[in-house]
Amino acid sequence: QVQLVESGGGLVQAGGSLRLSCVLSGRPFSSFAMGWFRQAPGKDREFVAGISWSGGREFYGDSVKGRFTISRDNAKKTVYLQMNNLEPEDTAVYYCAADYRLNQLISTHQGDFDYWGRGTQVTVSS
Repeated sequence: QVQLVESGGGLVQAGGSLRLSCVLSGRPFSSFAMGWFRQAPGKDREFVAGISWSGGREFYGDSVKGRFTISRDNAKKTVYLQMNNLEPEDTAVYYCAADYRLNQLISTHQGDFDYWGRGTQVTVSS
C-alpha cells in the first residue's frame, strides 16, 4: 500500500521561504512522477509543480514559476518543494501526489495521480 507523508509546512512572513518534503513508501519511488498541488480556502485544488520519475523534467504552474523549485531524491524516496519569495496568496494546504508512469511526461491533472498525501498547511502572513 502506497503512503505519502508531507512535512515542512508552517507560518512564514511574506518574502520568506519554506521547503516541503514528501516521503513515499510501499512501492518503488522511481515508478512515479510526482506532483505538488495546493488548495486555498474556498478555491479549487490547483497544480503547483511536477517532476518526472527520473528528475529530468519539471513543470510549474504559472503562479509559482521562478519562485518554487521541485526536486526529488530517488534514493531517499522523497520529493521536495522549495518555496521562495512567498506571498500571502500562496497560503493553502499543499498536497503531494504520485502518478504511476514510466515515461518522462508530467501531468497537471489531479485525476492522473494515483496516490495522495494528507496535506501540510502553509500560511504566509503579510
